[in-house]
Amino acid sequence: MTVRAARTGDADVLVALRAEMFAAMSHIPGGDAWKKPAREWFRDRIAHPEHGIFVVEVSGLVVACAVASIRDSAPSPAVPQGRDVLITNVCTLPEHRGRGHARAAFEAAMAWARAAGIARAELMATPAGTGMYEKAGFRPTAYPAMRAMLSR
Repeated sequence: MTVRAARTGDADVLVALRAEMFAAMSHIPGGDAWKKPAREWFRDRIAHPEHGIFVVEVSGLVVACAVASIRDSAPSPAVPQGRDVLITNVCTLPEHRGRGHARAAFEAAMAWARAAGIARAELMATPAGTGMYEKAGFRPTAYPAMRAMLSR
């Protein structure tokens, strides 16, 4: 197993892993229209200093990934510097699950965030990932995320 920063050529597999993540969440509305913009998003951000995108390779095949994106927020009592990191896209191909690949990608993303001086991380967890995140120090918050679609 090799953990490394993603490269531009990994954009297609990052989109495929993201699709696996949505399938695991039983949430893929709207078909495949999101895949082209997602591919462009990954290509635009792979080398961007505000994003740490990591993959795990096994025998030359990318099998897992994790993304850390720094968010610029107003300072608060909990985060006086006003910056935190959102962890997303933690996923492993189904046939490679249960071998620690997602954990390795997740730990690389967290190490990147710490090295960037970020003091707080946030993520949305599936039931399957909750245990791993709790072991890393994540806890449920009193104020769950709420969302609204602003355009259709």
